[in-house]
Amino acid sequence: MESGSFRCRHAPVRLSATQNVPTLKERILGLLQTQDGLTDREVTDRLFGSGTPQQSVNQACRQLESQSRISRKPRPSDGKIGNYVMTVPQQEEPPKEMEPLSLPDFLSEDSVKRHLQAWLESQGWRVTVVWGKGRGIDIEAFKQDQRWIIEAKGSGSRDPMRVNYFLCMLGETLQRMNDPRARYSIALPDHRQFRNLWARLPELAKSRTEITILFVDASGNVDAASLQRE
Repeated sequence: MESGSFRCRHAPVRLSATQNVPTLKERILGLLQTQDGLTDREVTDRLFGSGTPQQSVNQACRQLESQSRISRKPRPSDGKIGNYVMTVPQQEEPPKEMEPLSLPDFLSEDSVKRHLQAWLESQGWRVTVVWGKGRGIDIEAFKQDQRWIIEAKGSGSRDPMRVNYFLCMLGETLQRMNDPRARYSIALPDHRQFRNLWARLPELAKSRTEITILFVDASGNVDAASLQRE
């Protein structure tokens, strides 16, 4: 083979200039993870050497801040603006008791009111309802010369919350007792804990106040057994 006639059968491999080379932002983040709180000047000196212009580092740090990857704030030691890596907190899973909507018998307060409105109107009552978190009497019903005041609550998500609902409703009902001719009731979802709370309320308290209770289930049925003692 003549000299100079040899040809390589494989093309030379060309590596990209940027292959596996970290970007400036990545280098800054890597540095801050080991030395948090560095100023732009200090970052520049450590990455490129003392006295190197810091404009590119300053621009990169501001971009990282806009992306919520670092925060820029005065250092407690000298007041200079330092760069701090921002950590993303892990989102905690909500406790199971905070997921009432997954329960088939869960009733919101407005659901209780809606079922009661339908039940009362089916019996000839004219009904006024305060929806949502509006202020005033939850349900006020009229039929001929009769007036009925009803305080309503939803299912709640925890046992202590249901106890609080029950006691608050009794207090609110007592505060509204300014009409000697009206009847007063509380309305709650047909939940075992609510039934137990009502059963434990002394009969003397029930008879003295004449407060009755209405249990409402998810299908819209209303148990008004407590009215039969009147």
